[in-house]
Amino acid sequence: MTPTQQDLEDLFGLSDLEDFPPRYNIAPTQPILVVAPNEIPEPGSNRPLRKSLLVRWGFTPSWVKDPREFPLLINARSETAAGKASFKNAMRHRRILIPASGFYEWKRKDGSKPLAHWVQPTRGKVVAFGGLMETWSGPEGSEVDTAAILTTRASADLSAIHHRMPVVIKPEDFTRWLDCKSQEPRHVADLLEPVEPGYFTAVRVSDKVNKVANCGPDIQEPLGEAEADEQVENVPVSDQLTLF
Repeated sequence: MTPTQQDLEDLFGLSDLEDFPPRYNIAPTQPILVVAPNEIPEPGSNRPLRKSLLVRWGFTPSWVKDPREFPLLINARSETAAGKASFKNAMRHRRILIPASGFYEWKRKDGSKPLAHWVQPTRGKVVAFGGLMETWSGPEGSEVDTAAILTTRASADLSAIHHRMPVVIKPEDFTRWLDCKSQEPRHVADLLEPVEPGYFTAVRVSDKVNKVANCGPDIQEPLGEAEADEQVENVPVSDQLTLF
Protein backbone atom coordinates (compact mmCIF):
# COMPACT_ATOMS: atom_id res chain seq x y z
CA MET A 1 0.00 0.00 0.00
CA THR A 2 2.13 2.86 -1.29
CA PRO A 3 -0.12 5.62 -2.73
CA THR A 4 0.18 9.05 -1.16
CA GLN A 5 -2.49 10.59 1.01
CA GLN A 6 -3.34 12.94 -1.87
CA ASP A 7 -3.67 10.04 -4.33
CA LEU A 8 -6.27 8.38 -2.13
CA GLU A 9 -8.17 11.55 -1.27
CA ASP A 10 -8.45 12.46 -4.95
CA LEU A 11 -9.55 9.00 -6.10
CA PHE A 12 -12.02 8.22 -3.34
CA GLY A 13 -13.29 11.70 -2.49
CA LEU A 14 -12.02 11.64 1.10
CA SER A 15 -11.17 14.49 3.44
CA ASP A 16 -10.57 12.64 6.73
CA LEU A 17 -7.48 10.70 5.72
CA GLU A 18 -4.36 11.02 7.87
CA ASP A 19 -0.89 10.68 6.40
CA PHE A 20 0.55 7.15 6.65
CA PRO A 21 3.82 5.40 5.83
CA PRO A 22 4.05 3.05 2.82
CA ARG A 23 3.41 -0.64 3.56
CA TYR A 24 4.83 -3.26 1.22
CA ASN A 25 3.77 -6.53 2.86
CA ILE A 26 0.40 -6.45 4.57
CA ALA A 27 -0.60 -9.76 6.13
CA PRO A 28 -3.94 -11.16 7.36
CA THR A 29 -5.02 -9.96 10.83
CA GLN A 30 -3.14 -6.67 10.31
CA PRO A 31 -5.06 -3.38 9.94
CA ILE A 32 -6.00 -2.30 6.41
CA LEU A 33 -7.47 0.94 5.09
CA VAL A 34 -11.02 0.72 3.73
CA VAL A 35 -13.46 3.24 2.27
CA ALA A 36 -17.09 3.14 3.39
CA PRO A 37 -20.13 5.35 2.75
CA ASN A 38 -20.70 8.24 5.13
CA GLU A 39 -24.04 9.12 6.62
CA ILE A 40 -26.04 11.24 4.18
CA PRO A 41 -25.02 14.84 4.92
CA GLU A 42 -27.58 17.46 5.83
CA PRO A 43 -28.40 20.12 3.24
CA GLY A 44 -25.58 22.67 3.05
CA SER A 45 -23.06 20.36 4.70
CA ASN A 46 -19.65 19.93 3.06
CA ARG A 47 -19.09 16.54 4.62
CA PRO A 48 -17.87 14.04 1.98
CA LEU A 49 -20.01 11.09 0.95
CA ARG A 50 -17.28 8.62 1.92
CA LYS A 51 -15.07 8.01 4.92
CA SER A 52 -11.90 6.02 5.60
CA LEU A 53 -11.50 3.43 8.35
CA LEU A 54 -8.82 1.10 9.62
CA VAL A 55 -10.15 -2.43 10.08
CA ARG A 56 -8.72 -5.89 10.72
CA TRP A 57 -8.09 -7.96 7.60
CA GLY A 58 -9.95 -11.11 8.57
CA PHE A 59 -13.75 -11.06 8.54
CA THR A 60 -15.68 -12.06 11.66
CA PRO A 61 -19.49 -12.35 11.35
CA SER A 62 -21.45 -10.62 14.09
CA TRP A 63 -22.98 -13.90 15.27
CA VAL A 64 -19.61 -15.50 16.13
CA LYS A 65 -19.27 -16.02 19.89
CA ASP A 66 -15.51 -16.53 20.07
CA PRO A 67 -13.33 -15.40 17.12
CA ARG A 68 -10.52 -17.62 18.35
CA GLU A 69 -12.65 -20.64 17.45
CA PHE A 70 -13.69 -19.30 14.03
CA PRO A 71 -11.69 -19.63 10.80
CA LEU A 72 -9.84 -16.60 9.47
CA LEU A 73 -11.89 -15.31 6.52
CA ILE A 74 -9.60 -13.05 4.51
CA ASN A 75 -11.52 -13.54 1.24
CA ALA A 76 -15.09 -14.15 0.11
CA ARG A 77 -16.06 -15.77 -3.18
CA SER A 78 -18.16 -13.18 -4.98
CA GLU A 79 -20.20 -15.85 -6.78
CA THR A 80 -21.63 -17.18 -3.50
CA ALA A 81 -21.20 -14.41 -0.91
CA ALA A 82 -24.80 -13.19 -1.13
CA GLY A 83 -26.05 -16.61 -0.04
CA LYS A 84 -23.46 -17.58 2.56
CA ALA A 85 -24.35 -17.21 6.23
CA SER A 86 -21.02 -15.54 7.01
CA PHE A 87 -21.29 -12.88 4.29
CA LYS A 88 -24.88 -12.36 3.19
CA ASN A 89 -25.69 -9.53 5.62
CA ALA A 90 -22.50 -7.66 4.77
CA MET A 91 -23.08 -8.21 1.06
CA ARG A 92 -26.45 -6.53 1.45
CA HIS A 93 -25.63 -3.80 3.95
CA ARG A 94 -21.86 -3.26 4.35
CA ARG A 95 -20.02 -3.24 1.02
CA ILE A 96 -16.74 -1.35 1.06
CA LEU A 97 -13.78 -0.40 -1.12
CA ILE A 98 -10.28 -1.59 -0.22
CA PRO A 99 -7.51 0.60 -1.72
CA ALA A 100 -4.36 -1.24 -2.78
CA SER A 101 -1.22 -0.79 -4.85
CA GLY A 102 -1.56 -4.38 -6.04
CA PHE A 103 -1.42 -7.86 -4.56
CA TYR A 104 0.89 -10.83 -4.18
CA GLU A 105 0.06 -14.24 -5.56
CA TRP A 106 1.92 -17.53 -5.53
CA LYS A 107 2.08 -19.76 -8.59
CA ARG A 108 1.92 -23.47 -7.88
CA LYS A 109 2.73 -26.00 -10.60
CA ASP A 110 3.19 -29.76 -10.64
CA GLY A 111 3.59 -30.01 -6.89
CA SER A 112 6.56 -27.64 -6.81
CA LYS A 113 7.06 -24.96 -4.19
CA PRO A 114 5.02 -21.76 -4.79
CA LEU A 115 6.65 -18.87 -6.65
CA ALA A 116 5.80 -15.32 -5.55
CA HIS A 117 4.45 -12.73 -8.01
CA TRP A 118 3.70 -9.05 -7.53
CA VAL A 119 0.58 -8.01 -9.46
CA GLN A 120 -0.02 -4.29 -9.90
CA PRO A 121 -2.20 -2.03 -12.05
CA THR A 122 -0.69 -1.48 -15.47
CA ARG A 123 -1.80 2.16 -15.33
CA GLY A 124 -2.20 4.24 -12.21
CA LYS A 125 -0.93 3.97 -8.67
CA VAL A 126 -3.92 2.53 -6.86
CA VAL A 127 -6.78 0.11 -7.40
CA ALA A 128 -9.97 -0.47 -5.40
CA PHE A 129 -10.88 -4.02 -4.44
CA GLY A 130 -14.47 -4.84 -3.62
CA GLY A 131 -14.80 -5.82 0.03
CA LEU A 132 -17.19 -6.62 2.85
CA MET A 133 -17.12 -5.27 6.39
CA GLU A 134 -18.56 -6.45 9.69
CA THR A 135 -18.25 -5.15 13.24
CA TRP A 136 -17.87 -7.93 15.79
CA SER A 137 -19.01 -7.10 19.33
CA GLY A 138 -17.59 -8.95 22.32
CA PRO A 139 -19.64 -9.87 25.39
CA GLU A 140 -17.82 -7.24 27.46
CA GLY A 141 -18.75 -4.51 24.96
CA SER A 142 -15.57 -4.37 22.87
CA GLU A 143 -15.93 -3.90 19.12
CA VAL A 144 -13.63 -4.92 16.27
CA ASP A 145 -14.20 -3.77 12.68
CA THR A 146 -13.23 -6.57 10.26
CA ALA A 147 -13.13 -7.00 6.49
CA ALA A 148 -12.67 -9.51 3.69
CA ILE A 149 -11.70 -9.07 0.03
CA LEU A 150 -14.14 -10.33 -2.57
CA THR A 151 -12.64 -12.57 -5.24
CA THR A 152 -13.67 -13.69 -8.70
CA ARG A 153 -12.22 -15.92 -11.41
CA ALA A 154 -8.90 -14.74 -12.78
CA SER A 155 -8.66 -12.79 -16.02
CA ALA A 156 -7.19 -14.75 -18.93
CA ASP A 157 -3.72 -13.25 -18.59
CA LEU A 158 -3.42 -14.00 -14.86
CA SER A 159 -4.98 -17.46 -14.82
CA ALA A 160 -1.58 -19.09 -15.38
CA ILE A 161 -0.54 -17.78 -11.95
CA HIS A 162 -3.76 -18.48 -10.06
CA HIS A 163 -7.39 -19.22 -10.89
CA ARG A 164 -8.73 -16.45 -8.61
CA MET A 165 -8.16 -12.70 -8.32
CA PRO A 166 -9.66 -9.77 -6.38
CA VAL A 167 -12.86 -8.12 -7.53
CA VAL A 168 -11.91 -4.67 -8.85
CA ILE A 169 -14.38 -1.80 -8.55
CA LYS A 170 -13.61 0.96 -11.03
CA PRO A 171 -14.03 4.65 -10.09
CA GLU A 172 -17.16 5.09 -12.20
CA ASP A 173 -18.81 2.33 -10.15
CA PHE A 174 -17.78 3.44 -6.64
CA THR A 175 -21.11 5.11 -5.88
CA ARG A 176 -23.22 2.21 -7.06
CA TRP A 177 -21.12 -0.36 -5.20
CA LEU A 178 -21.25 1.56 -1.92
CA ASP A 179 -24.98 2.31 -2.17
CA CYS A 180 -26.35 -0.47 0.01
CA LYS A 181 -29.64 1.34 0.58
CA SER A 182 -30.97 1.10 -2.97
CA GLN A 183 -28.55 -1.34 -4.64
CA GLU A 184 -29.14 -4.94 -3.58
CA PRO A 185 -26.52 -7.61 -4.37
CA ARG A 186 -28.37 -8.55 -7.55
CA HIS A 187 -28.11 -4.95 -8.74
CA VAL A 188 -24.30 -4.93 -8.48
CA ALA A 189 -23.65 -8.49 -9.68
CA ASP A 190 -22.21 -7.16 -12.93
CA LEU A 191 -19.40 -5.47 -10.97
CA LEU A 192 -18.13 -8.84 -9.76
CA GLU A 193 -16.74 -9.93 -13.12
CA PRO A 194 -12.95 -10.06 -13.61
CA VAL A 195 -11.28 -7.00 -15.11
CA GLU A 196 -10.15 -7.11 -18.71
CA PRO A 197 -6.79 -8.67 -19.65
CA GLY A 198 -3.99 -6.13 -19.44
CA TYR A 199 -5.46 -4.30 -16.45
CA PHE A 200 -2.75 -5.81 -14.24
CA THR A 201 0.91 -6.58 -14.83
CA ALA A 202 2.54 -9.48 -12.95
CA VAL A 203 6.24 -9.97 -12.26
CA ARG A 204 8.21 -12.64 -10.38
CA VAL A 205 9.57 -11.30 -7.11
CA SER A 206 11.85 -12.58 -4.38
CA ASP A 207 10.73 -15.16 -1.84
CA LYS A 208 11.42 -12.47 0.77
CA VAL A 209 7.72 -11.67 0.56
CA ASN A 210 7.01 -15.05 2.17
CA LYS A 211 8.08 -13.63 5.53
CA VAL A 212 5.83 -11.00 7.08
CA ALA A 213 8.85 -9.42 8.79
CA ASN A 214 10.22 -8.45 5.35
CA CYS A 215 8.38 -5.22 4.66
CA GLY A 216 10.71 -3.00 2.64
CA PRO A 217 10.32 -1.88 -0.99
CA ASP A 218 12.96 -4.39 -2.16
CA ILE A 219 10.44 -7.25 -1.91
CA GLN A 220 8.61 -5.81 -4.95
CA GLU A 221 11.66 -5.60 -7.19
CA PRO A 222 11.36 -7.94 -10.21
CA LEU A 223 13.75 -10.88 -10.28
CA GLY A 224 16.22 -11.25 -13.12
CA GLU A 225 16.17 -14.51 -15.04
CA ALA A 226 19.21 -15.90 -13.21
CA GLU A 227 17.80 -14.98 -9.81
CA ALA A 228 14.44 -16.54 -10.65
CA ASP A 229 16.09 -19.81 -11.73
CA GLU A 230 18.12 -19.92 -8.51
CA GLN A 231 15.08 -19.41 -6.30
CA VAL A 232 13.10 -22.12 -8.10
CA GLU A 233 15.69 -24.62 -6.87
CA ASN A 234 15.27 -23.71 -3.21
CA VAL A 235 12.01 -21.97 -2.41
CA PRO A 236 11.15 -21.89 1.31
CA VAL A 237 7.63 -22.64 2.46
CA SER A 238 5.71 -19.37 2.86
CA ASP A 239 4.37 -18.27 6.23
CA GLN A 240 2.12 -15.86 4.37
CA LEU A 241 -1.43 -16.74 3.34
CA THR A 242 -2.30 -16.68 -0.32
CA LEU A 243 -4.80 -13.92 -1.00
CA PHE A 244 -7.14 -16.35 -2.69
